[in-house]
Amino acid sequence: MPKPRILVIDDESAIRDSLKMTLEYEGYECLGAATGQEGLSLAERESPDLILLDVKMPGMDGLEVLDRLRAANESAPVIVISGHGTISTAVEATKKGAFDFIEKPFASDRVLVSVRNAVDQQQLRDENRSLKRAVEVRHQMIGESGALRQVMAAIGRAAPTNATVLITGESGVGKELVARTIHRNSLRGRERFVQVNCAAIPEELIESELFGHEKGSFTGATEKQVGKFEQADRGTIFLDEVGDMSAKTQAKVLRVLQEGEVERLGSSRTTKVDVRVIAATNKDLEEAIEKGQFREDLYFRLAVIPIHVPPLRDRPEDIPALVRHFIDHVSKENNARPKRITQAALDALQRYRWKGNIRELRNMVERLIIMTVGDTIDIADLPAAVRSPGAASTSASTSGVTARTETESASAGTLREFKDNTERAYLVSKLRQNGWNISKTAEVIDTPRSNLYKKLEQYQISQESDG
Repeated sequence: MPKPRILVIDDESAIRDSLKMTLEYEGYECLGAATGQEGLSLAERESPDLILLDVKMPGMDGLEVLDRLRAANESAPVIVISGHGTISTAVEATKKGAFDFIEKPFASDRVLVSVRNAVDQQQLRDENRSLKRAVEVRHQMIGESGALRQVMAAIGRAAPTNATVLITGESGVGKELVARTIHRNSLRGRERFVQVNCAAIPEELIESELFGHEKGSFTGATEKQVGKFEQADRGTIFLDEVGDMSAKTQAKVLRVLQEGEVERLGSSRTTKVDVRVIAATNKDLEEAIEKGQFREDLYFRLAVIPIHVPPLRDRPEDIPALVRHFIDHVSKENNARPKRITQAALDALQRYRWKGNIRELRNMVERLIIMTVGDTIDIADLPAAVRSPGAASTSASTSGVTARTETESASAGTLREFKDNTERAYLVSKLRQNGWNISKTAEVIDTPRSNLYKKLEQYQISQESDG
């Protein structure tokens, strides 16, 4: 680890030499400047980790230097030192952003304590910035397709508001990324983003997770627990897979949205919360409403701003950028040198029908980086299912339907059977094109939604078997 670099700006050479000797003995690297202008030039050129700045200097005094450092966006902390120290000077220096104020003559221990605190604090800031950048890169939305630009435009309109957002789309399309992007660009961006996967929590525990519980409120409740809604106060709560909540939990979530308050299990007292709710699901909630599995009033509360994230197969032009992003990111995670990828391999990846969407693509890239021998990923390194012609997107999106249709049509004994087989293939194709969104598909093919549901039941069509 490099030594912290400290710049001393003082017109007295004896002070500069004394501080240099003290600081270098403690393991710091020390630079000196005799004037304010020289100090500004050194600060710009050398980017010190800390600046010790005298107030009383000929020409440009220390407070003016401090002003210019801040105007130039120099982030290094500044400790002001002065032989003419007054309370008003100390207050003014602090207002201008000085980390500390030390009067001359000063003891070496006093200087070293202040220097150590300033350097440690700056290192913490740098680490926090690095971690924040890493998180932002990890949750970055990659691509320039028209479909993704529509999503980004919707995010841009939704983010500055406090409106609830319902994000829909298949598993693995990046609904969490959309939620995090909305939060990051909202007025609540500095507050907490609390994520809850409603499908991963057992039904008997989800209420406790969301709303908290008092000690002894149920068997196993040995301590009081603050719920996720309270944890997200002033921030954002992301309810992932919201379609998997039980009817009882749905009613309580609706109350939070309507009243802005929660009640812990085992308590009769309500707590006010200021929370923005973003929900996501890969289910058709309108269908769930018709089946009595989801509350219509909750749906309307959640879907104030609906955002649909298209599947990866509908935006293949984003795949090259995603692949290169994952190559860089996964290589850093695995301490590996980034590999090149040939155009032939990229073409094959673009043709492949990604049932697992972006999540599947990322896993594929990680596998290729680890398992590929050499520095270049070529088409021969891809799994057979990806590189074979049968895995092309045109084949992938229609091969299952077409092959099945051709087989069934060829074996159809009557004209009616032939028509049924053809109609089934047509419906599956349209459902795939519209991300298995029932309402949207019904609109596209110009048929009532109730009629489409009947056809799905008649032909036993489902996303699980035909997706």
